[in-house]
Amino acid sequence: MDGGAFVLMRDGSMEAWVNRELCGCDLGDRRLNRRLGRLMEDLSQRVGKGIPLACQDWAATKAAYRFLSNGRVDEGMILQGHLQSTRKRSDEASGQLLVLHDTTEFSYQREDTLAIGKLHKTMAGVDPKGRPRWHTLCGLLMHSSLVVTTEGLPLGLAGVKFWTRKKFKGVNALRGKVNATRLPIEQKESRRWLDNLQQATSLLGDGQRCVHIADREADIYELFCTARQMNTHFLIRTCVDRLAESGSATVAQAMQQSRRGTHVVELTDGRGHRFQAKLEVRFRRMTVRPPIGKQKRYPALDLAVIHAREINCPRQRDPIEWKLLTDLPVSSLQEAVEKLDWYAMRWKIETFHKVIKSGCRAEDAKLRTAQRLTNLLAIYCIIAWRIFWMCMINRTAPLAPASLVFTETERRLLRHADPKPTRANNKTVADCLRAVARLGGYLSRAHDGPPGNMVLWRGFTRLMDIHLGYCLAAKLVGN
Repeated sequence: MDGGAFVLMRDGSMEAWVNRELCGCDLGDRRLNRRLGRLMEDLSQRVGKGIPLACQDWAATKAAYRFLSNGRVDEGMILQGHLQSTRKRSDEASGQLLVLHDTTEFSYQREDTLAIGKLHKTMAGVDPKGRPRWHTLCGLLMHSSLVVTTEGLPLGLAGVKFWTRKKFKGVNALRGKVNATRLPIEQKESRRWLDNLQQATSLLGDGQRCVHIADREADIYELFCTARQMNTHFLIRTCVDRLAESGSATVAQAMQQSRRGTHVVELTDGRGHRFQAKLEVRFRRMTVRPPIGKQKRYPALDLAVIHAREINCPRQRDPIEWKLLTDLPVSSLQEAVEKLDWYAMRWKIETFHKVIKSGCRAEDAKLRTAQRLTNLLAIYCIIAWRIFWMCMINRTAPLAPASLVFTETERRLLRHADPKPTRANNKTVADCLRAVARLGGYLSRAHDGPPGNMVLWRGFTRLMDIHLGYCLAAKLVGN
């Protein structure tokens, strides 16, 4: 892979990357701009810690709380600089851009659930008479769109949407009252998929380079039509057996007469053990028709269908089975396998959400209102992307020069602080990041896989503390 996707990372110091991600952010007040930069830097240096510990003193902590509750600040304003940086990195990257979409929940325990917003109800046991006891969860939902290269390097977010559910009228509540399939998409929560597709495509500029990827929750016919209107591409895992061709058969029936081949993939199970799975891959291009109730509003589409199912799956686990829909050309087994590889990248947005929750510990925040929480989550989104970027650049471009990520001072400090120094002398990204990971507890044994997100960031925060001590020592010696 060439260096185009990360050419903007020439100075990897904490202050440098924070300034780069916020350079296009204007909150309308210089003091607010400075406070955002300070808060971003504090939270980045102490990932997973609460605001008081990250800010270190009462004055900075109070200023942080005031910033997060300022009515003139919202998550869109906080993220605008990062979105522009995503566009710049995408322009410098080569090849197709994969835009991964997914939704996640952030739940909180509060006495006043209205101040944040409701998520859903869950059963908390039964009373003495055997009747169910319901508990209302409060929190926020976030729908994000992450841009990655075909090699898996995350370039940044292209869209983020936060919301809460004010009413508990899901599918079960509407059953027998309203036919949810006949409601227009504008009246549904699933509208978010269309909004983010439009926002991400507009931000990145060239819709033909973008391939929007999502799981079965995005199997929405309106989404396919929106992608066509935006002149962009999609690759969606489908769960609906739609009408196909003339309308007398379904997609599954039409796939009985499809081209096929086999493909071997290497996967990792929940215990970290690698195994190979042999897949039967079937593919065919056909006319896919909208649901009967929407045929007057939406046209039929010419799409490629890919079905992949594992052959001779062991009894101890379920077989791998993917059914994909795309408007991209699929005329050979090689092209079908390429689309399967691209869809496999979708898991990276799950990892990104995990970094926000487990790494940044976003659900431990004690802020009391939705506005404050969304502002904090917007900051965590940028920090989580940076953590994820550092992990993936170690895997996608290990031989890139270390100067793309680290300053000369940081490289020199790593040579002295590395608990297990090598002869590599920290010339490449892989050399430096492995040294950072060892500071974070990575054992670096011969059979160990590459370091993960959090062990890298733990090591990086230790490196920042070492850097601070180095700067203080230089001042003391100078005096």
